[in-house]
Amino acid sequence: MKKKVWAAAAGLSAAALFLRFALRGYAWWGYLCLFAAALLLLHAYLPVTLWRVVVALTCVGFAYFCFVEYFIIKNARTDRDPGRDYLIVLGAAVYKDQPSLTLVRRLEGALDYLETYPDSVAIVSGGMGPGETVTEAQAMYDWLIAAGVDPARVLTEPKASSTEENLKFSFDIIRSRGDEPAGKVAIVSSAYHLYRAKCLAAKLGVPDAAGVAAPWGYFFVMLNYFIREAFGVTHLWVFGN
Repeated sequence: MKKKVWAAAAGLSAAALFLRFALRGYAWWGYLCLFAAALLLLHAYLPVTLWRVVVALTCVGFAYFCFVEYFIIKNARTDRDPGRDYLIVLGAAVYKDQPSLTLVRRLEGALDYLETYPDSVAIVSGGMGPGETVTEAQAMYDWLIAAGVDPARVLTEPKASSTEENLKFSFDIIRSRGDEPAGKVAIVSSAYHLYRAKCLAAKLGVPDAAGVAAPWGYFFVMLNYFIREAFGVTHLWVFGN
């Protein structure tokens, strides 16, 4: 029996390594496989009393995860009447000078928004990360201009390295134009990211920012990021960022 347990745990561990290192966008599925492997081994080797403690803690953790996901999923859509003077486009990975699939989806959402609300101005926000040869802001600017957006409608914020900085520096740009962000800002991001983005906007004094959900990418990749986001939201609740 224990040989079968070890074989199953080894299979799950191999799957975890493959999902984590061989595929892009499946890392948290890999972590779930590793967690399942650990549970199999604990069930096989722990005394009954300790195993019951592990089961209880796992149930509590799962209940908390569902609680957090409620807020994430509830906000994972475009708000009603999201038309605002400014649309902040949150950055994501760029590969050399090309937007990642996640960023392309956000840009598609931004393009649709700008076509729907022709008086809105976009602020594309994001600095330069490892492996990037241009800032995320520049990659987004180039993409939108190539898609036919008037350059006068796209402002760049090239310094931010986090969601909070994306918003803070973008709000600073709005204020530098003699405007105030309260009541005048929409945020476009991946659906799973909107709850945290709106919480951070509220922390920075803009509690009424409208959320605009970018189109979904591959289903299981998106679920991977919904899982990951629960940990991002927990960090926000505990540490405020």
